[in-house]
Amino acid sequence: MPAALLGAPIVAVSLASAGISSSPSPAVPTNRVVIVENESATDAFQPRMEIVRDMVDRGISKLLLTTNATDAWRQLATPRDLIGLKVYSAPGSHCGTRPALVAAVIEGLFTAGFHASNIVVWDKHRSDLRRAGFFDFVPRYGVSVEGAAEAGWDSTNYYEAPLVGNLLYGDLEFGNKDPGAGRKSYLSKLVSRRITKIIQITPLLNHNSAGVCGNLYGLAMGSVDNTARFEADPQHMATAVPEIYALESLGDKVVLSIVDALICQYQGEEQGLLHYSIALNELRLSKDPLALDTLSMQELDWQRRAARMRSPTNHFELYQNAALLELGVNEIASMKIERVR
Repeated sequence: MPAALLGAPIVAVSLASAGISSSPSPAVPTNRVVIVENESATDAFQPRMEIVRDMVDRGISKLLLTTNATDAWRQLATPRDLIGLKVYSAPGSHCGTRPALVAAVIEGLFTAGFHASNIVVWDKHRSDLRRAGFFDFVPRYGVSVEGAAEAGWDSTNYYEAPLVGNLLYGDLEFGNKDPGAGRKSYLSKLVSRRITKIIQITPLLNHNSAGVCGNLYGLAMGSVDNTARFEADPQHMATAVPEIYALESLGDKVVLSIVDALICQYQGEEQGLLHYSIALNELRLSKDPLALDTLSMQELDWQRRAARMRSPTNHFELYQNAALLELGVNEIASMKIERVR
């Protein structure tokens, strides 16, 4: 993956061995997408934990070509890795990443022998994680829950763009009056220095500027500071999101992407609007984050058309740029889509 920053060396966290041997990974084409369906996965828009857990197990086994989920999880990381489960928590537990799905992933990792000390659930802000209910995982599972912003920004690891940002409190260069201040977005130390493997778990939720609150947008904007300069302009976002994701200290750590398509909300962005939502009862898994985002854009378009709503068409540049950076494929004809029912 292309690197676009002057990065500090990644410091791997030395964790106690869980007695896990990482099996050689079979040749898994990165353009494969596995869609697991179960019409009983939700009840009145609420996930049914036991069914979601089974869907996760079947999906990861199918994607990684194993006969069981335990072997599949062990392909993704070793006992020395700190596994970061990246969620999208700002919209809350109903239209953001659903805690039930994250719990199923954690339980799958536990079954595969990974320790709680190997796992951190994270997003940009602790306050969002708390409101969405993810801090309940601390006493329940013993895993860590952390905010990228609260972990601090890495002054040696950044993305630079000519666009000068209106720096906000909490940004590393806030208050800096030097020429050139505001042109850099610094990676969180949580990502650049601690987490060594990332599993993304994102909702199927529209975003007014990025098109979808998906894998590319969620990880890029959730990992760096000084992002307000991109949020207000879809053209700037279309350039910045793929380039930030492509940073060696960020995108190269992603080993799996999961789209929480239990519920599809096609309008409203971070507001929970059930009248603009439909229960798809699906999970979508791939090693190609762009393929998943492309399918999510298509799904959102279908659902808006079915609701006789105008479907925005001004978001494609971001995903075209991502394809140019070789972050994945954005042509559905080039994807190998497999359904598990």
